Amino acid sequence: MECQFALTGKGYVIIAADTTAARSIVKMKHDEDKIKALGSHLLMSYSGEPGDTVQFAEYIERNIRLHQIRYLHPLRPSSAASWIRRQLADSLRSQSPYAVNLLIGGYDVATSEPHLYWIDYLGTIAHIPFAAQGYGSYFVLSLLDRYHNPEASLEEGLDTLRRCIAEVEKRLIVALGKFKVKIVDKDGVREIEL
Repeated sequence: MECQFALTGKGYVIIAADTTAARSIVKMKHDEDKIKALGSHLLMSYSGEPGDTVQFAEYIERNIRLHQIRYLHPLRPSSAASWIRRQLADSLRSQSPYAVNLLIGGYDVATSEPHLYWIDYLGTIAHIPFAAQGYGSYFVLSLLDRYHNPEASLEEGLDTLRRCIAEVEKRLIVALGKFKVKIVDKDGVREIEL
């Protein structure tokens, strides 16, 4: 029972994910951070099998950091998303594939554009203006389709996000609890409270 969604606007990407860690009918944790900062202008939200998600997210985080140390510059969002997709696709062809779904959001400082990528556990990648994964996506995608504006200001984007969270809380049979929200823009990555 996980839910994560993201949207782009004029110069930013917002990613939100629930903070519940559960297995079957047992809620084990209510303060899990499912959004990793992979760099100063790159975020990754993950969902899927609990062991796979944490291990894969840490593997990606450390390898992107290693790339930055080796080559003295961070990966651009498109390059990072392609590399992450390749790692997921390679693991799919191994004896222990990762069951992880990802949302990669970043701000390209070279072109001053926000980027959002949707990657599923099969290694499928799509560059999109908004995304949702998990059970909440059944309710949120139609809202994002109606209210998303690629030229929206940050406050308008946060209003759309509040609508999405309210809809999930209203319609989903399971209470997901709080949502953690992170933004990436020209100033870098930051977390906000809604």
